[in-house]
Amino acid sequence: MTLVEGTSFCLSDPAGDITPGAPQGVFFRDTRILSAWQLRLDDRGVESLTVIAEEPYRATFVGRALPAPGQVGESTLLVERQRFVGAGMREDIALRNLSSETVEYTLNVHVEADFADLFDVKEGRVRDLGEHSVDHKDGEIRVTRHWREQSRGIRLIAEGAISTPKELTFHAVIPARDTWRTSVLLCPVVDGVEIPPSFPLERPLEHTGPAVRTSRWLETGPRLVTGDEALNATLRTSRRDLGSLRMSDPELPNTPVVAAGTPWFMALFGRDSIITSLMSLSTDPALALGTAQTLALHQGRKVDPLTEEEPGRIPHELRFGLDSSLAIGGNVYYGTADATPLFVMLLAELRRWGVDREEVLALLPHADRALEWITHYGDKDGDGFVEYQRTTDRGLENQGWKDSWDGVSYADGRIATAPIALAEVQGYVHGAYLARALLAEDMDDPEGARHWQDQAARTKQAFNDRFWLPERGWYALGLDGDKQPIDALASNMGHCLWTGTVDADKAPRVAELLRSPEMLSGWGIRTLAATMGAYNPMSYHNGSVWPHDSAIVAGGLRRYGFVEDAQRVASGVLEAAASVGGRLPELMCGFDRSEYSQPVPYPTSCSPQAWASAAPLHLLRELLGAEPCVPHGCFRLAPALPSWFGDVTLEDIPLADARIRITVQDGKASVEGLPAGIQLTSERCPCHA
Repeated sequence: MTLVEGTSFCLSDPAGDITPGAPQGVFFRDTRILSAWQLRLDDRGVESLTVIAEEPYRATFVGRALPAPGQVGESTLLVERQRFVGAGMREDIALRNLSSETVEYTLNVHVEADFADLFDVKEGRVRDLGEHSVDHKDGEIRVTRHWREQSRGIRLIAEGAISTPKELTFHAVIPARDTWRTSVLLCPVVDGVEIPPSFPLERPLEHTGPAVRTSRWLETGPRLVTGDEALNATLRTSRRDLGSLRMSDPELPNTPVVAAGTPWFMALFGRDSIITSLMSLSTDPALALGTAQTLALHQGRKVDPLTEEEPGRIPHELRFGLDSSLAIGGNVYYGTADATPLFVMLLAELRRWGVDREEVLALLPHADRALEWITHYGDKDGDGFVEYQRTTDRGLENQGWKDSWDGVSYADGRIATAPIALAEVQGYVHGAYLARALLAEDMDDPEGARHWQDQAARTKQAFNDRFWLPERGWYALGLDGDKQPIDALASNMGHCLWTGTVDADKAPRVAELLRSPEMLSGWGIRTLAATMGAYNPMSYHNGSVWPHDSAIVAGGLRRYGFVEDAQRVASGVLEAAASVGGRLPELMCGFDRSEYSQPVPYPTSCSPQAWASAAPLHLLRELLGAEPCVPHGCFRLAPALPSWFGDVTLEDIPLADARIRITVQDGKASVEGLPAGIQLTSERCPCHA
């Protein structure tokens, strides 16, 4: 069971217990501040009945007391544990006596705090580091660890409890048909400073920060209604899950960003967070802007081989744990080839949706530094393509979105050797140049716009000259360290459709391959074709289906006019969502839909995960053909919805300083509330061409 709020999350078993030695616990800023939390009644566990997750940060664990040895009859004591996770944790415990006699119980809560780093917990290599101390008195336990000249601690507050170093004990006498209650509050302590709890005991729950933020997110966001109830449930779940993944950087506490996913990736990831922002910008521009602003704050300034920082480079991952450097070289790791061009693409998309011109203008120097990184550091050999090669053995071997060690292979299954220039990265670079051209035009710089358009044209030409494999009829996945094609048939080239980097004469063949049985599983696009040597439908990146990847490919197919193919891919992804209750996992196994009637989950998928949550929103937008361009004064709407969508109504869609309403009834589309100066059209804006 996972609960999450900001950078804090809790992993427990279905009964609500956190078992020592298990990959569970309460985590705050990438540190496990609670490694054991076990409730016992008269030294016996509680039998789990159900768990009800009311909100992403809140759940009620319902169970019943286990009978004493030799006791006859069923249990009559109901145990309710309401848990709230934020900055720390609050747990309200209720014992309900359903019998006709007074009962008496001793309730114990076993507590441990190891302050292990998130990476160590995830990988099963927790070590005893630093000096630990425990202070306790009745109603309170304090645990502290000192290590590397810093300290982390917790304070447990439990009024009426008898305390020992690892246990809180309550004596409960419960009259017939009555209820006994208590609450325990867990507060993090960072370098001696106690963090205010998110759910203080004296404040009504509906007035707490997480409750207010969640309510505001759900009440002020767009309302999306189609003629299919399962699709409506998926869209509602996507919106709610994106809300649960919001967090902020301690340096910009009032600026929302989107984390990559739960449980292990509640952190800002350059690539993941940018792509999620691009996909969900139509529902919350503030989240996309906050993501861009926070990434700009941490943009590379110097050359550091350990973290792979370079001037202008956008980070791959930000962490806050004390010993993150043991895993990623520092609290900020920069080993990604694609986040930097994607960052520039995001800035242009913010302006297309009418985000405040001055806010985007303030980020323009960061866009130019990112473009300098592309030229000077991303393309170290000067061949016109951005490559990657890790600088230490701690870094990621592959630094595109397929970043597992075996994620990039040749058609015969051999692993490609670095430095590697990935197809989709060149597509993002092409997109970044076009984005910068739009930003120049928006800033009244026609000469700059022409320069960046020329750069984009040269990049597109070079890509098509070098990556196209005429003997195979598809684009290479990448170029290897010897500048030879990595000739596997993979989904990467679909991203190049999305960015408009594919030559028009080659697009029909690309679309034909993407819809082929080797690539299209029925639930989405496989990352690697079933005919390739490394294909494994149960792998992470070599034949699995990732919803965000499929959504990007569907957008690319729509861009080039392959409407039926886009509908087919989108329908598969959305039907997969419906089959699992509306929440798409990070990825699914790549088995064909004819083999199994439901998608086969990948065992360790994050759920919810940011770009999987955003994928349904992106698919709906692509099928609507909804493309605003506030700088050019146009809003394109060209719906091509599958018939099973029925009529569609989208209300309160943010566009510039307005909230618009889009309706599609009997195939006819209309828009209400467009901002002044914006004209409705069915034609693409030149900057989208």
